[in-house]
Amino acid sequence: MNPQPPHHSTPDAGTPSTFHSLGIAKNLLNVLDSANFVTPTPIQQKAIPVAIEGKDVIGIAQTGTGKTLAFGIPMIQRLGLHKGRGLVILPTRELALQVDETIQKIGRSLGLRTAVLIGGESMGKQINAIKNRPHVVVATPGRLIDHLRQKTVALNEVNILVLDEADRMFDMGFAPQLKQILSAVPKERQTMLFSATMPPEIVKIATAHMSLPLRVEVAPTGTAAERVEQELFIVKRDEKGRLLGKLLTEYSGTVLVFSRTKHGAKRITRLIREWGHTAAEIHSNRSLAQRKDALQGFKSGKYRVLVATDIAARGIDVTGIELVINYDLPDNSEDYVHRIGRTGRAGRHGRAISFAEPGQRDEIRSIERVIRQPLPQSKMPELPPAVDQPYHPETDRQRGGGRPARSFAGHHRRSSESGSRPAKTGRRPYRHGVGHSRPSGART
Repeated sequence: MNPQPPHHSTPDAGTPSTFHSLGIAKNLLNVLDSANFVTPTPIQQKAIPVAIEGKDVIGIAQTGTGKTLAFGIPMIQRLGLHKGRGLVILPTRELALQVDETIQKIGRSLGLRTAVLIGGESMGKQINAIKNRPHVVVATPGRLIDHLRQKTVALNEVNILVLDEADRMFDMGFAPQLKQILSAVPKERQTMLFSATMPPEIVKIATAHMSLPLRVEVAPTGTAAERVEQELFIVKRDEKGRLLGKLLTEYSGTVLVFSRTKHGAKRITRLIREWGHTAAEIHSNRSLAQRKDALQGFKSGKYRVLVATDIAARGIDVTGIELVINYDLPDNSEDYVHRIGRTGRAGRHGRAISFAEPGQRDEIRSIERVIRQPLPQSKMPELPPAVDQPYHPETDRQRGGGRPARSFAGHHRRSSESGSRPAKTGRRPYRHGVGHSRPSGART
């Protein structure tokens, strides 16, 4: 891997910025041109020139703003010129795979080798990738610690460290793992930290582990996507399913639905399929292969609807999503920003619709404080006949079991769990967010 010297050009006044004005090596520019990357996003425009110089960077930008290229381009260029190894840490498997895909897209033709270390995949396969001496290692914290404990990977050659979605990693309980990783990498290195929000924990990392970092901020912390039209319905719990069904008939494009629990995601997915829509689910109960299939199928159009929990909120990098539906409001109000950031990406317009129950006024106000604007409330439309509701642990326990499921037309249908067997009760809901973070030994 041997990038040519940086190419500098100064655009005329009033001329829109291009990647050619950011100090990027000529052969990397050729790759960007062939991949139709023409105009850098604001975070790319501000971060790339600074990072190419080797300075520490704190990038604050809302989700979907192109942060991967903001650190990927400088990392590839500097590794080609100065050798060493890059290490990118991310909170989820999906994000790790997508970052690797993007880095490979711009580095493969230059001879870039990568290794992805994530849970749910064979350790043996990952060990072989490490033996191939990758230029860049992309990892989730839990699996990287596994490799460090087994001494199958060493971090002594890391001279560029990237912490991506840092706030999410703290939300998920990865602070102990991050501390171990930071103590294992050389002190003399370049560190780039990217995050959508800037909680105190991130400030502490910057103070203790970065050298005079330059802060690059393209939107205030918590800013909702500018091109996303937001809408709110106050809806009773037993009417959510019917409202969802109606919206799926009113919109023809791809739809991302967020559920608070993994059990709810499963039931919502089954319901959507019974309405005749193609749908997949993605949450922590799914295997890595199933999550890959769901995400790739959603990208390719195999599935029109993807139902996800917050564990996947920042791992879904798909352009062209027409609509995001918050079937349940998030436990953590800041996750609202990341959820709706899945639509309106790459300069496109998008739409986000949230369902709130009558008793959730406090949650609505909390979201409005985060996004610094009121959520426009719409009047409930006329709904179709009753439909079986997705799983709600509290309600199902109160009922003491299941009830006959109904189709959209109100007719009884045969349960996929065979006959009239009552639904299981006493299942514990999966919660995530403030107050429900994963334990320090969490794996992803």
